[in-house]
Amino acid sequence: MPIFDSSSNSSIQNSKQNLFAKSSRNVMEVLVAEEMEKQFQSLPTKTVKYIKASEVIAYALNRLPALYATSKRGWQRQWHRGKTEMYEKITTAVRQGIIAVQQDPLRANDPLIFAEENAASVALQGLKVLLQCEDLSWENLTVVVEQTLINTSTGKITWRQSGRSQKEIFDWEKHQI
Repeated sequence: MPIFDSSSNSSIQNSKQNLFAKSSRNVMEVLVAEEMEKQFQSLPTKTVKYIKASEVIAYALNRLPALYATSKRGWQRQWHRGKTEMYEKITTAVRQGIIAVQQDPLRANDPLIFAEENAASVALQGLKVLLQCEDLSWENLTVVVEQTLINTSTGKITWRQSGRSQKEIFDWEKHQI
């Protein structure tokens, strides 16, 4: 009689979910976010300040069908469908979301925190400190790291390990090979 291990089944399920999340996107999320931005522009600044965009988006998405895509062609088809067939429904759902969120401005909520998404931001901040590069971004990361490695290989140390004093860092100038 086979023994069912629920923990291994759970990890298989989690890896399948992660694979799906990495290989697909819901076009509706982008369309709703764009519509929310458009509608926010027509609202008074004072009103927008008290509306949480994430709540409006979640409200609208919960009332609209998902339009997932796993390829560029699929994305284009779903984008076109969303822009044409679903335009009015998106506009209405976002408008209703803005109204619903405004009705309860004092409502306290604990936002969801996604460790995976925050990990990338934390890593980038750590690299900014390590590489001593305040303008480091995901767009220029490769160039900055490459230049740092080139500088280091020629003895020009432009970075500092966190927690080490200047004295503890190996001096390439004194110990050339």
